[in-house]
Amino acid sequence: MNTLTDALHIPDTQSERDDRHLAIQRVGVKDVRYPLQIEVAGAVQQTAALWALDVALPAEKKGTHMSRLIAWLDALALSGDVLDAATLRERHAAMLDKLGASEGRIEAAFSFFIRKRAPVSGLQSLLDYQGRWISETRHSLAPDGQPTSKTSVWAEVAVPVKSLCPCSKEISDYGAHNQRSLVTVRVELLQPVPWQELVRFAEDSASSEIWPMLKRPDEKWVTERAYENPKFVEDLVRDVALRLNGDARIGRYRVDVENFESIHNHSAYARIERN
Repeated sequence: MNTLTDALHIPDTQSERDDRHLAIQRVGVKDVRYPLQIEVAGAVQQTAALWALDVALPAEKKGTHMSRLIAWLDALALSGDVLDAATLRERHAAMLDKLGASEGRIEAAFSFFIRKRAPVSGLQSLLDYQGRWISETRHSLAPDGQPTSKTSVWAEVAVPVKSLCPCSKEISDYGAHNQRSLVTVRVELLQPVPWQELVRFAEDSASSEIWPMLKRPDEKWVTERAYENPKFVEDLVRDVALRLNGDARIGRYRVDVENFESIHNHSAYARIERN
């Protein structure tokens, strides 16, 4: 038996023509866990990402080649490349070429760490954040009516912070209810923005940032810092958006803030988008 010869005669059903005349905007694989390297604060971190890869399929094509998407992922892992915006854009183009597609999308969700120094004691520890890369190529019409193609690269961070209610502080004889909040910032990168800087957009806007390890003097500092800097969920989302508005490296964005309320069994939520 000649395995290579036999393989050449196996029918390629996916490449057959489809007569239903329906294009598919997105077809591919999702929830694929594969290694990823990123750079944070000047150091390379090895992490594992949950990937979703897809392409657009023309109406006349029956199917896409799913295995080529996994092969693309494996080639990225073997390359040892540290994934940044420029590399992602380049690799995205290679994926489309490999699949014979003109439109497609890549999404990778992962954890990364930043070493933080406690505000008073100076103790150091690692805080985890959730990051996400998104790259998308889509067709549109130019102002002159001609078809054009654009690739957008987005970075997203989910940042835990502390918020304290201004109303509670105002009406209470002592104390004020406060809680942990999650600020999720998704930005279109017109120029590179380091992960640690994306995190600071959220942490600098909160009642207080948080740390994994604190001693009593640090706890006192955090408690008083939040009390002196109360923020409604509306304040927090607006303050993050204002910081993003002032940064020329950022195009479109979406900011979500969720306060895990300490005096309610529900969350307070706010969103600002710039399209």
